[in-house]
Amino acid sequence: MSDPLAAAIPARELVHALATAQQTVATAESLTAGLLSATIAGVPGASAVLRGGIVAYATDLKNTLAGVDRAVLDAEGPVSAATAEQLAVGAMVNCGADWGIGLTGVAGPDMQDGRPVGTVFLGLAGPGGTEVVRLQLDGDRWAIRLGAVRAAVVELTERVRAG
Repeated sequence: MSDPLAAAIPARELVHALATAQQTVATAESLTAGLLSATIAGVPGASAVLRGGIVAYATDLKNTLAGVDRAVLDAEGPVSAATAEQLAVGAMVNCGADWGIGLTGVAGPDMQDGRPVGTVFLGLAGPGGTEVVRLQLDGDRWAIRLGAVRAAVVELTERVRAG
């Protein structure tokens, strides 16, 4: 039986790219609440590349668990480019990985801190520094969360392959 999630989210390619590069990844997730880590862990061989993950759904945990600066949370809010970047760095540093991914956003049904539903910030931290990708996703909570995971997997796979 085919797995529709595997077809929609190319996690196998990410695990293969990381294994080939002999690199590891860790996550710090807010809106996806561990879905990214679980998706990666669902791939055979993931234990060689997945270091771990932080689920920081509550704003205060973004600071205490993932290391997001309190001043950033106060000034820019939990759904911002700076927060996503610091989540990614926190995951990478706290889990001792080559790459860190940070995900924060608004899955709905209501706006959050003036951000519309579907706003997602994807932070990537790795050997070449940090980068943030802003996404605007459509759909219900589940579709937005899956879209965020898919984007994270695709974006990191491209960067790992690029070396």
